[in-house]
Amino acid sequence: MPNFGLLITEFLIAGLGFVVLIADFSIPWRSRRAHNLTLALLASIGLIFIAIYSFANRSVDPEHLYEQLIFVDGFSLIFKILAMGIGAAVTLISIDYVYRKIRNPGEFYALIIFAVLGADLVASSGELLTAYISIEVMAFCLYVLVAISRGDGRSAEAAVKYILLGSLSSALMLLGIAILFGAIGETTFRYMESVMSALLGGSGNDPSMTVILGLALFFAGIGFKLSLVPFHLWAPDVYEGAPTPITAFIAVLSKAAVIALLIRFLAEAGYRSMDDWQLPLAILAAGTMTIGTLTALVQQNIKRLFAYSSIAQVGFILVGLISLNENGVNAVILHMCGYAVTNLAAFSVIMAIEVGQGDESIEGFSGLASRSPFMAMVMASSLFSLAGLPIYAGFVTKFLLFTSAVQAGLTWLMVVAVVNSLISLYYYIRIIKQMYVYEAVNSVRVSPSIVASIPIWLLFIGMVLIGIYPLPLMTAIDSATNALGPFLG
Repeated sequence: MPNFGLLITEFLIAGLGFVVLIADFSIPWRSRRAHNLTLALLASIGLIFIAIYSFANRSVDPEHLYEQLIFVDGFSLIFKILAMGIGAAVTLISIDYVYRKIRNPGEFYALIIFAVLGADLVASSGELLTAYISIEVMAFCLYVLVAISRGDGRSAEAAVKYILLGSLSSALMLLGIAILFGAIGETTFRYMESVMSALLGGSGNDPSMTVILGLALFFAGIGFKLSLVPFHLWAPDVYEGAPTPITAFIAVLSKAAVIALLIRFLAEAGYRSMDDWQLPLAILAAGTMTIGTLTALVQQNIKRLFAYSSIAQVGFILVGLISLNENGVNAVILHMCGYAVTNLAAFSVIMAIEVGQGDESIEGFSGLASRSPFMAMVMASSLFSLAGLPIYAGFVTKFLLFTSAVQAGLTWLMVVAVVNSLISLYYYIRIIKQMYVYEAVNSVRVSPSIVASIPIWLLFIGMVLIGIYPLPLMTAIDSATNALGPFLG
């Protein structure tokens, strides 16, 4: 009899989503502001308490359900807590935006919760079809959230592009899984490993083109979800057209979930065949970070700039992932935590400016330091962190990522990553220059509500703490990756 108690976190998250929906249509509200604030607090506090409960009741030994289809271990737990933290943060920082621009706050917050549920299941997946279904649960919520701003034509256009290209990527992924099952006869990661290694040329065998095709299609689907080059073309249009809180949500949550899946898949199914996929993945990482960085140089819309910045950041993440050793995997997870805090802090400022000024251009940041010094400081700190400068999270995480590449014998990839980090300084400094050097073209003071200001402060503090004292988080991550210990070099 399966122990469904292992899925208590997922049941609680699903229940919270339904509670938010029921509260939305069953409680009489005195005002829209009270309606929006109450639902946001219910969703965010619920996610925080579930995260605390999950951590407090974590299992000492790794466990699994249905012959390793779903894992409940330290590795999945750290991504679950990260996903719930992202959901709670996005819910709180978007309170003012939702009040001004979204008609149905209950649906908005409930879909965020259900997307977190999908991300949790992705992080726990130990089998291809389970991972596919979990990704689709998350993706369907994101499709609706992109289109939720019904009065905005850009939102509808972005949703159509996202759904069409997302459906194509899902079809490619599912076809790849079917081909792999036909060639290997197994879809569970740990059981695939020995057969896949042999069919990719291990033991002196000729590589199986069927397995190579299946893997290529599967990674094409994964590449779309991560917006890897050349599967990145959807990202700028969707990021620009989607409601800004959802742009932040997609940029952080979907990447964290899929990176968790990729780590487990490569660590458990692909570690013996590293020599076959390491170089192609390294070339993909170099191309992704380079194209993302160079294209960001010419952007004028802040959300499109962050779209290309996000593409480049995925390239940096792959630098650590392809080493597939303990240091590399720990660096990837630490970078995802730092990237999440940094990106959400930046988008909280972007949202505040959009709500206050109705402006998404880089010029809209002109004179922000004189109008709202705190918001300018948060934005500047976020940009420095994304560029990898001390004393912020990005410096520590990028240093560890690049070090893992050198340890894996990929010094050339580290050099490419460092050069791209230096180039990225240009477009980040453009925004800082607008805030601190140029005079304000708009006299509106950018001032989020008290409730929205609390998570902004916490994100800023988290970004600095990870940069100057990452040891507690690194210790937790190292403990979490012990579940993958037998498979990491």
